[in-house]
Amino acid sequence: MRAFLNVERSLTGRRWVGPDIEIARQAEAMAQATGLPAPICAILARRAVRPEEAADFLAPTLKNLLPDPRSLRDMEKATARILAAVKNRQKIAIFADYDVDGGTSAALIIDWLRHFDQSATLYIPDRIDEGYGPNDEAMSMLARDHDLIICVDCGTLSHGPIAAAIGADVVVLDHHLGGETLPPALAVVNPNRADETGDLAHLCAAGVVFLMLVEAGRQLRDDGATGPNLLKMLDLVALGTVADVAPLIGVNRALVRQGLTVMGRRSRIGLTALADVSRMDTAPSSYHLGFLLGPRVNAGGRIGKADLGARLLATRDPHEAQAMAERLDMLNTERREIENNVRAAALEQAEQRGFDAPLAWAAGEGWHPGVVGIVASRLKDAAHRPAIVIGFDGDVGKGSGRSISGVDLGASIQRLAHEGLIEKGGGHKMAAGLSLSRAQLEPAMARLSELMAKQGAGDAGPSDLRLDGMLMPGAAQIEMIEQMEQAGPFGAGAPAPRFAFPDVEISFTKRVGETHLKITFSDGLGARLEAICFGAMDTPLGPALENHGGKRFHLAGRLEINSWGGRQSPQLRLEDAAPA
Repeated sequence: MRAFLNVERSLTGRRWVGPDIEIARQAEAMAQATGLPAPICAILARRAVRPEEAADFLAPTLKNLLPDPRSLRDMEKATARILAAVKNRQKIAIFADYDVDGGTSAALIIDWLRHFDQSATLYIPDRIDEGYGPNDEAMSMLARDHDLIICVDCGTLSHGPIAAAIGADVVVLDHHLGGETLPPALAVVNPNRADETGDLAHLCAAGVVFLMLVEAGRQLRDDGATGPNLLKMLDLVALGTVADVAPLIGVNRALVRQGLTVMGRRSRIGLTALADVSRMDTAPSSYHLGFLLGPRVNAGGRIGKADLGARLLATRDPHEAQAMAERLDMLNTERREIENNVRAAALEQAEQRGFDAPLAWAAGEGWHPGVVGIVASRLKDAAHRPAIVIGFDGDVGKGSGRSISGVDLGASIQRLAHEGLIEKGGGHKMAAGLSLSRAQLEPAMARLSELMAKQGAGDAGPSDLRLDGMLMPGAAQIEMIEQMEQAGPFGAGAPAPRFAFPDVEISFTKRVGETHLKITFSDGLGARLEAICFGAMDTPLGPALENHGGKRFHLAGRLEINSWGGRQSPQLRLEDAAPA
C-alpha cells in the first residue's frame, strides 16, 4: 500500500498509513445512510459499526450494554457471602492492590458498605516490602480479626496466602490472568479465569466489583431490601477502567462515558480535591483520568504510603481530602524525578543491547520498583517491542513489563514462573509483573524473548502511524470536534481519530517548559490552527519544527478543544510531522 501523503519515513521514523479503501467506502455509505458528518462516519466504520447501529453506539447506555453479573462464575456465591457479612454485622477486610484499579475497587466497596452503616478494614500491601498481591503474613493476620476478606484486583494466583487465612472466608474479585487451578477461596470472580468464556475479559477489577454490586442490588431486592444508588459510583469505575488501560469497548464505553458525567458533578470529595490540585479547569475526559488523576492516585502506591489513594477516594472529610490530595500531588512530582533518572539509564542500557530483538529489557541496582512499570512503558514505546524493566535490591529483582497489541505478555510471564525460570510472576495481556534473582535474570530474559518471538514481536518495526484522513486548518472547528467526541470515550482499544494536515506553513513556535513546543500553522490561505507537541524537544520533532526556516510540513495528530481563560479553541495535539 502506498504511504499516505507519500510519507515513508516521518521525523519520528514512522510510515504514514491512510484509511483502508474498504473502510473509506463503508464510511461514505454510512454518511449517506445516516446523515452523520464524514469524520464521525470514518470512526464508526473503523470500529465496524453498521449504519443501523450508529445511533446506539453514539449514545452507549448501561441498560443496553451491562452484562448479567451472574454470567461470571462464582458471582452469586461471592455476592451472597458479602451480603451475609453485612446482614450479620461481621468484620470485613478488603485486601487491595496498590494501583488505581485496586484503589478504586476498594473505595467502591467501602462506599457501598456505608449505606448499611458498616465499615471495613482496608489493607494495601507495601510495594517494596510485600510486593504484589496477598502474602501469608498479612492474610493470616487479617483472618485472626475478620470473618470475611475480600481481595480486589489480586488473589487469583495466591494459593498459599489464601490458604493461610485460617478462620476467615476469602472472596476474590479480580481480572488478572488465572492459572490452571484456583486458590482455596470461597469464591473467585474473574472474567480471566481459565474456565471463563472470555466475553468479559476487557473488564478491569473496578468493573468486576461494580458487577458484584449490581448483583448485590438484585439479591437485596429479592429480599425486599434496597441498596445505594450505584450510578453515583460510576466515577470510580471510570477512573479504574481508564487508569488500568482497559480497552474502551463494550460495557467499558458506557461505564466510562457515564462515569465522566458523574465526575463532572464534583460530588465525590476526594476526586474533587484531586482534580483541584491537578489544576483541572474543564469537564473531565478520559485524558484527565489517564494522565492527571490516575498518576496521582498511583503515586501513593509507587513511592509513598500504599493506601493513600484508596483512602482519598473513599473519604467524606473535606479537610482530610485536601491534605491527602496535596500529599499525592507532591509524591507524583517526586515520582516523576525518580522515573526520569531510571528511564535515562534503562533506555541507554536497552539501546546498547539493541532494539532489533523481540524483547527490550533493562535491569539495574537500586531502581525504584515503584517506577519500573512506567519506565517499561516508555521503553516499549521507544523500541516498539514488549519491554521489561527490573530493579534489583541485592539479589532480589522486582520488575514490570508492558506489551504491544497482539502479544500476550502476562501468559508468557506466567509460563516463566511455571518453568521455574523466575520466582513468581503474572498479569494480563498488556502488563505483567515478576520477581527473580540475579542468577535467573539472563536465562529468564532469553526465554521470554523466545516466547515473544513466537507471538510475532520480533517482526515489529517502527510502528506505522495510522491516520483517519486529511483535514485543512479551517475545517478544525469546535462543533466538529464535539461531534467526534460522541464516538468516544477514546483510549486503549479505542484510539482517538488522527488526522493529517498537508502542506502547511508554520508561522509561530514557542517552547513551553523545557520539552514541549507550541506552534501555529496555516494553509497559506488565511485559516490558522494552534498545536501543542508534548515532549517535542526530546525527539527530532522539536528541533525540526522550531528551526523550520520557512519549510512546509505535513503535520499529524489528534484534535481537541483547548480551554484557557474561559475561552475555548480548537487545537491539534501534534504527534508527528514530515517535510512536505
